[in-house]
Amino acid sequence: MTKWTAADLPDMTGRTVVVTGATSGIGLITARELARAGACVVLAVRSVARGQAVADTFRGRTEVRELDVADLASIRRFAAHWSGAIDVLVNNAGIMAVPLSRTADGFELQLATNYFGPFVLTNLLLPHITDRVVSVSSQLHRMGRTHLRDVADLTGRHRRYNATAAYNDSKLNLMLFSTELQRRLAASGSPARSLIAHPGIAATNLASRSAAGKVTRVLGFLFNDAEHGALPSLYAATQDLPGNSYVGPSGPGGLKGHPEVRRPAAAALDPSAAARLWALTARLTGTGADLPAAA
Repeated sequence: MTKWTAADLPDMTGRTVVVTGATSGIGLITARELARAGACVVLAVRSVARGQAVADTFRGRTEVRELDVADLASIRRFAAHWSGAIDVLVNNAGIMAVPLSRTADGFELQLATNYFGPFVLTNLLLPHITDRVVSVSSQLHRMGRTHLRDVADLTGRHRRYNATAAYNDSKLNLMLFSTELQRRLAASGSPARSLIAHPGIAATNLASRSAAGKVTRVLGFLFNDAEHGALPSLYAATQDLPGNSYVGPSGPGGLKGHPEVRRPAAAALDPSAAARLWALTARLTGTGADLPAAA
């Protein structure tokens, strides 16, 4: 089977792509390669100065805009100032296994960054999105749990904090959001589609505090480097794939290799849980109610 690489990217001239968290790791490589392929790439980042320093190293058209996906006010400002079409939104920004802290909105920081932020950003930008949304998840969604009794349970206030468990939960939530988004887009007749990518285990700064990060430092040859870790995102952002495609590395366990369409955990495909999660999140964030559920 042909091994797909960034050299196989199609011509992206005339297309606009927004990439969150584009100043390092997989997000930086995703933005760099899409710009090289001809897209106008908007780096949506917390630090404009750092984003501009990164963008200055790229070939192609770029723009840098301030966005903190953990802050709902920042997301609303970003969306309010957007005009024109977005061909592809890449929800890449994420954090992993950080100490407990809460955002200004009262959300645990990992859930805010990895789940609530993409949910709100996508829904607010949806009127502009013409082609697809790519959300970057993790194979660790398979170890996540849904917490759907009420909004306080969803935000983590009913349970003791565990950094690894919170990360896993946030990525399962993102999977459920992505699959439910596809159902709602299809039901509404929208031409846009929702896809999911995961990098396997990639040697990036994201995992530096986690057990996975320690393993990659010792056994790095078993896992993807950042360049290969970005390939599933690039593949999902550019190839002719149906909605709800789950793209990850082709190797055993989806840990390493070139991109191909895989199958997520059954829990990520549960339409009842996804609809419940959407409804609770819409109540918490005040967004998402405009896109009705599928019958």
